[in-house]
Amino acid sequence: MKIEKEMSNPTPGAPEHNGSFWTRRVIAPIVRQLRQGVTPEQVALTIALGLVIGMFPILGATTILCGITAAMLRLNQPIIHLVNYFAYPVQLITLIPFYRAGESLFNRPHLPLSIPMLMARFRADTGKFFLDFGMIAVQGMVVWCMIAPFAIAAIYYLARPSLRLLARRTQAVRDV
Repeated sequence: MKIEKEMSNPTPGAPEHNGSFWTRRVIAPIVRQLRQGVTPEQVALTIALGLVIGMFPILGATTILCGITAAMLRLNQPIIHLVNYFAYPVQLITLIPFYRAGESLFNRPHLPLSIPMLMARFRADTGKFFLDFGMIAVQGMVVWCMIAPFAIAAIYYLARPSLRLLARRTQAVRDV
């Protein structure tokens, strides 16, 4: 198989240049972690947390949150940050919906929001930005906190079987 061929890098410490971007930048680091004894369950939890924390509705906070979470749970820092990096477009897509859901949950009027407008207001006057939009952010965080445990569980249980299969294949290639 293609993955098995790429996993059998003759020089384990050497960079892998074969394959697609996805294989080189996502699959290969995961395979390296599995070869080093990280369990598929740990990798699945790392992926789930990285993706869900990556959707946290405060721009710029996800890197710190991922780092702290990985350190506290002794998870793999490179993998959680890689997943966080790939989650950035999802964060941008879900930012306004989290804020809207927070406004609805707390029975607040909908304020006109767009990402360019929020960024422009932040750059213009940071203090006024926090006064005007701080509560919307807090309400969005509450919605995220309500959804996050379920999303983490779903992603974990969806990713785990594939990672177990990948670990078995990695072990089979190593045993050959």
